[in-house]
This record gives sequence, C-alpha cells and structure tokens, in this order.
Amino acid sequence: MDELPRIPQCMSTQHPDNVHVPFFAETSELGGEDEVKEAYYIYSHLGCHEQMWDCEGKEVDNFVVKKLLTTYSPFFADNILGKDIFLTLRVPNPHIEKAEAKILLETLESIPRSFDVARIFYKNDIPPIFEVILPMTDTHTAIDNIYQYYADFVIGKQFKRLGGRDTTIADWIGTFSPKHINVIPLFEDQTSMLSAHTTVGRYILDKHLPYQRVFLARSDPAMNYGLVSAVLLNKIALANLHRLQEETGVPVYPVIGVGSAPFRGNLRPDTVDRVSAEYPSAYTFTIQSAFKYDYPPDEARNAVRALESRAVSTPHRVDETQCLQIMERYTEAYIRELIPLSDIINRIAGHIPGRRKRKLHIGLFGYSRNTGGMKLPRAITFTAALYSIGIPPEILGLSALSDRDLDFVRRIYVNFDRDLCDAARYLNPDSPYLGEGMKDALLSITGDRINDDHRQATENILRALRESRTAEIQSDILHAANIRKFLG
Repeated sequence: MDELPRIPQCMSTQHPDNVHVPFFAETSELGGEDEVKEAYYIYSHLGCHEQMWDCEGKEVDNFVVKKLLTTYSPFFADNILGKDIFLTLRVPNPHIEKAEAKILLETLESIPRSFDVARIFYKNDIPPIFEVILPMTDTHTAIDNIYQYYADFVIGKQFKRLGGRDTTIADWIGTFSPKHINVIPLFEDQTSMLSAHTTVGRYILDKHLPYQRVFLARSDPAMNYGLVSAVLLNKIALANLHRLQEETGVPVYPVIGVGSAPFRGNLRPDTVDRVSAEYPSAYTFTIQSAFKYDYPPDEARNAVRALESRAVSTPHRVDETQCLQIMERYTEAYIRELIPLSDIINRIAGHIPGRRKRKLHIGLFGYSRNTGGMKLPRAITFTAALYSIGIPPEILGLSALSDRDLDFVRRIYVNFDRDLCDAARYLNPDSPYLGEGMKDALLSITGDRINDDHRQATENILRALRESRTAEIQSDILHAANIRKFLG
C-alpha cells in the first residue's frame, strides 16, 4: 500500500471464552452467519476497528467481505473497510496443521476476489483485506513463504498466457490486487517467543516494509508454562522487539492476545488501565468473547474506546537471564502439580459448553516440552475446567517461588498481586484436587478473599460428578462462570 494504514489498537477475536450468548446469535454456538453479524456488531456498536477472522476448521466463510458490504451497506459506505476499519485473516500454518494446509491457499486466493467486491462497492482501489496472521510461527521462512506465494502465484499468475496465445489470465478475467500482503507472525511457545526478534529481523531484512506487526500469544504460554512464565516470556519478547525497531528503523507494532481470565491475560472492561500498564509497549490488545458479551454493552464500548485511544510507550526493562532461571524452576513445579490433575481436567472438559461451531487452530501443548504424555484440552476449556473444580490455574507452580523470587517477579510483573487476588476469589479450599502446598502458596500472597457463591457452585459440580448426575454439571459450570464473568 502506498499510504501507511491506521494500525488498530484493539482487535476483536473469535475466542470462545464467553458465558452469555450474544443477542444476535441463532444458537449457543456461533456459526458462520453469526460471525458475520459479530463483525458488524464490533465495528458499529462497540467501536472496535479490527476483527480477526479465523480461516481454519469448519464453517469458514471466505465471502465475509461481500456479505458485510451487501448486508450492512449504509454503515460500510461511511466506514471504509481497509482504511477506517479492518478485517484480518488468521490462516492455517501448513508446516503444522497438515490437514488444513490447503485452506491457506484458498484463503489467499479469496483476497483478490474481496478486493474486486470492495472496488465495485467503494469505487476505489483500497484493499479490504491486506494482512494475514500466521499462527505457531517458528522460522522466518514460514512467514516469507506466505508473502512470496501470494506475490508469485496468487498475483503473479495473472501474467501467464493461455495456451501459448497472447491472451493472459488478466486479459481473460481481470487484474489481481492487492499486489502484496502483510504477514503477521504469531509466536506461541517459549523457543519462538524468545527468538521472535531474530525471526522477524531476518524476515524484514530483504524487504522494504513500512512497518511490521508481530503477534505474541498469552494463553497458550500460560497453559504450557504457567502464569508467571507466560508474563515473563511476553515481557522479554516485547523488550527484544523494541530493540529490533530501534536497530532497523522499521516500526514494529506488537499485538498481544489476552483473554478475560487472569490466567489468560485478565483483560476485562474494568482492567484496561491495569493491563495497559502491564504491557506498555504492546500496540494492539485482543478483546475476546467474554469481554464483548459478559459485560453491559456500554462498559465494553467505553473500554474499547480507552484501548483505541491509549498512549503506547517503551517496554519494561527485564533481566532475561534471571527471568529464565526463575521460569525454569517455576515451570517445572507447574508441570509437576498439573500432572495429577490431567484426568479430572479431561473429565470436566466434556461438560464445558461450546461457544463456536468452528474449530480454532490446534494448541501447542505437548509440542514444546515433555509433559509426561498428558493430553489436555485447548486453553479456554482447560482454564474453565480448573476453575470449575475450585482450582484457579494461576496457583499452579507458585510453591516454587522463594521470597527473593517473588520480589523479582513483582518488579517485572507489575499486576502480579492484583491478578492473583482476582484468581483467589474462585479458590475452593476444600476441593479434593487441591494439591499439598497450593492453598498456602496462594493465600500467603493474597489472603483469604474467597467468593462463597462460586465456592458453593464448585461444590455442586464436584458432588454431581461424584454421583454421576451429568445433567446438572453443565448448568453448575455455567453458574460458576457467570459469577466470574468468563467461561475460561
């Protein structure tokens, strides 16, 4: 693009962590048409300027641009898609998601088609889609392959001649635009996050890019390594990316993927200032489904406005060596305390209600380390399951932290105590799955702040589970989640 587009500071996603079903949904599980309505809703009613669109799994809709422009024409006539508001595609990673790999090619082919639709609607050449997100990025070639494939094969084929004649594909069916797309790498495990600056630096080395967005995961690192390690990993990555920007002169705009549970980021309408202070150099924050649907619309709207208008500053300084030393001991304890819980997590997971018909991309649990052969659900269900039995996942691994460690963590993780206090409300100290030392480790930091209604809800879940009253388990899970204002 000739002109640097506006970089949104708030990105709506389709992560299904909500308790309440949005008013426009036809069923409790949002499908393709509901997600088109959702995109319009977040633009028009919440004032969010960017919607992530997952192009993975079933119910994928590659005609979303056409549906938005034709169904909600008056709104989009005044708000130009690709200039004022944005739709950003998350594509499968063909190196890891083999069964979904060719969906990547289908999705890239849809970008010029969406351009044609928008050109007819707007009578201009502003591409409605020009960025894609690549999950589970681990090398610069993974990013570059998408960038080059789009330029060489999606756009480049228009110059091919048909049957040896003078007629090109462009002569036959029209030209293809935009000429290039931006690829946003999403880093999700420890190794890739620690080397994100190196990977991105190599990717941009042979390109003349006006800017580069970089996406850092927050939920999967928490599930893989525990809460404290997830925060420290993000701090290290943000500091390194800031240094990359200074060294190269290419503006880097970090995106951080936070959810409403403290374990997954603790971004709620009432914590915008806190989370902004935690990650001051993060340019864009995600708002997931609980943020959008488990709070009054006015609260969500005001919080989005605050996110879109906040000042971005430099990252916190971190001692990477000391962070890694603490993370190693803490993560070892986290895994050790998690292993005995894997069976009950999987039992409860079957009762956690679904909120999206689409399948989100596969998680990294088990890819990044040896976890004793554990097979666990995705991060939202994992988090919901532990809260449902009265064990906030934030408490796992805390027993490994000495007083000296805690002092260091508090200097880096500025909301450490407040996040743990938020989580501690949902502890059930009588849960039979509460490991030795877990309760003491948490309450020594937070004090006794337990929510009695939530505690009783978890007692009901555990009793129904023991007595095989499966019909009651899901309703009690939803009751507990309603108290928390997030599913998982």
